[in-house]
Amino acid sequence: MRVLNNKPVYMKDKRVLYVSSEVIPYLPETEISSMSFEAPRMVNSNDGQIRIFMPRYGNINERRHQLHEVIRLSGMNLVINDLDMPLIIKVASIPKERMQVYFIDNDDYFKRKATYADEDGNLFPDNDERAIFFAKGVIETVKKLNWSPDIIHVHGWLASFLPLYLRTYYNNEPLFENSKIVTSLYNPGFQGALNTKLVDKIKFDGIEEATISHLKNPNYFNVMKTAMDNSDAVIVGSNEITEEFQEYLKNLDKPVLNFHKMEEFSEAYLDFYQSKVLV
Repeated sequence: MRVLNNKPVYMKDKRVLYVSSEVIPYLPETEISSMSFEAPRMVNSNDGQIRIFMPRYGNINERRHQLHEVIRLSGMNLVINDLDMPLIIKVASIPKERMQVYFIDNDDYFKRKATYADEDGNLFPDNDERAIFFAKGVIETVKKLNWSPDIIHVHGWLASFLPLYLRTYYNNEPLFENSKIVTSLYNPGFQGALNTKLVDKIKFDGIEEATISHLKNPNYFNVMKTAMDNSDAVIVGSNEITEEFQEYLKNLDKPVLNFHKMEEFSEAYLDFYQSKVLV
């Protein structure tokens, strides 16, 4: 941490990429959507540079939030389970905050008017593919922006395949060579499990089965374990997490920041970024 005029300068010119499944004001307020707004705002106000990415779910009002397509970033096809899926990139500005949000869109995956589940509460059977598409879409778009992040901070389970793909499929990508990955852990996640063919779909991308063997049972714990195993540090984003997660974090040989309330998270996160992640 540097000091300027007797004030700590935490993040000057540091680049932080926020990848989240939910961000306010585009979705209702939850722990994830709130922190995915407050953390970038904090970095922004401490002279850091930020980019925010989230999925463009069909229940986001494009007109009200003034989303528009970025033609120069759209138009690529991503291969998901041997199918070409068009990637559409949209962008919007959060009013009064000098912050832009990039939206990953695809008609097949994100046009439906819901986030994760149907009106009966059943998880969408293609949530696994949506998560893979989101991870790849973010990485490919950041490559097009030619923007090399110092920290990539992941929020929410739909964003949780990004650490895995960055450490395996995109392992030789020079843009991310020095990027540190932080995953935030929230509770609750989802009930039940994702598609049981998830492992085969990830293996299609040349990722070794040994790396993802626990995803044969793709429940919330195993999905988040995959993210944390492939991260450099973990932040606990909820006051209460399951015993299973508590036990896992106890044995984790990497920095862990315990839960901090919204009104006191700012300094803790900045210090954690600076003293534990960017080292």
